[in-house]
Amino acid sequence: MSFIRGLGDSFSHAWRGLRLAFVSERSFRIQIVAATAVLFVILVLPLKEHERLILILAAGAVLVLELLNSAVERLVDLSKPRLHAFAKDIKDIMAAAVLVASVFSLVIGIIVLWPYIGELFRLL
Repeated sequence: MSFIRGLGDSFSHAWRGLRLAFVSERSFRIQIVAATAVLFVILVLPLKEHERLILILAAGAVLVLELLNSAVERLVDLSKPRLHAFAKDIKDIMAAAVLVASVFSLVIGIIVLWPYIGELFRLL
């Protein structure tokens, strides 16, 4: 019974973290909207299984990095004042990691979806 309760506690903490990130982090909300759009496209278009997996992985990677960015920012705020140069550097580097993942995810999305988008335009 202790294992089940511990597992339940773990999930409870994880859901709390997701809610906290969603409520307090505008960038995370934007990424959730983008990931939802990706899931909608996956459901609507006749994608191959590996194309679906690639899009899900790309969207998931951006969300995970956004959560890590938020956690690192809070940790930096806890350990160093906002005005410290290293604190700013750490935050900027984490933001850059999210940006790079977002750009590459967008490129992946364009590459995977381009043939389907082209076909939709041909039908119109």
